[in-house]
Amino acid sequence: MIPWTLLDTAKVPGGEDLRLKQRGGEFSIMSGATELMNSRLSGSEKALASLVSERLGARPRPRVLIGGLGMGFTLREALEKFGPDASIVVAELVPEVIAWARGPMAELFGPSMTDPRASIHEGDVAKLIRASRGAFDAILLDVDNGPGGLTRPGNDGLYDAAGIARAAVALRPGGILAVWSSAPDQDFTRRLRRGGFGVEEARVRANGKGGGARHVIWIAVKGGGLSKAGGLLRDERS
Repeated sequence: MIPWTLLDTAKVPGGEDLRLKQRGGEFSIMSGATELMNSRLSGSEKALASLVSERLGARPRPRVLIGGLGMGFTLREALEKFGPDASIVVAELVPEVIAWARGPMAELFGPSMTDPRASIHEGDVAKLIRASRGAFDAILLDVDNGPGGLTRPGNDGLYDAAGIARAAVALRPGGILAVWSSAPDQDFTRRLRRGGFGVEEARVRANGKGGGARHVIWIAVKGGGLSKAGGLLRDERS
């Protein structure tokens, strides 16, 4: 078996170091002993964008904020699903992650980093949300493994009651807050509902139809409306 090669490390402000590793054509981003993402497992990150696109429907010129660049799976799916008139902002806190996307993982990212519909904001997505009012049709968060964070305690503020309230302010009427998580969290579901969101939970496979671990995506609609299966736990197998 081909051994892993360490390509680079990055310091997360106020958190754990990240390590980018490569084995053949496969990439892995690690935090300590935990693998945060792997280039072979993209199903649930893609679902974060595709599920939101389904529920938003044909909104003209949708404006979307993605929290966390990662390996770009959510960005690429958003560019495909939201259409030619979309505007997509990706907020990434760690500058090295952006450099990895343009450097060793450039082939994996393809043309997404230069797509005119996409812009990369180097900074904390929480600060960008706090500075926005009615700016986005959707906010997609794939930050620190979800509400039960691992790499940076400061990310917890995205998922507490105040963070949910700030997201609601940043969204347009009927906008969607979508959150990826490695595991269920019923306390977070209750906080979303108390914050005035209609909530649907979808279980998604790490590698889509290829199987893998089950992850959770919350689809939370500002004002309480849901176009599909409101409030239900759904098992997404594709």
